[in-house]
Amino acid sequence: MVNTAPSESQALLQFPCAFSIKAIGEIPSFADVVVALIEPYSPGIQPHQVSTRSSRNGRYVSVTVKITAHSREQMDAIYHALSHHPKVIMAL
Repeated sequence: MVNTAPSESQALLQFPCAFSIKAIGEIPSFADVVVALIEPYSPGIQPHQVSTRSSRNGRYVSVTVKITAHSREQMDAIYHALSHHPKVIMAL
């Protein structure tokens, strides 16, 4: 018998869904980098979908981008692009 039940991670998200992607970096224009990396997989990102926050000491910048996720493959591609970019310290 083949197990056709969704895995735990698949069961957590039902597509399409609203999803926030956060990335952390060190440069002042980091939001532009993050949006440029996500845009090919989620076109049409608007300014109201992007928020930034500096760390307490001002060294790091976290960028949150709210998108509509359409598939697990889309999410995997976005996280792959973020995690392989040299300016991205961490992607959540």
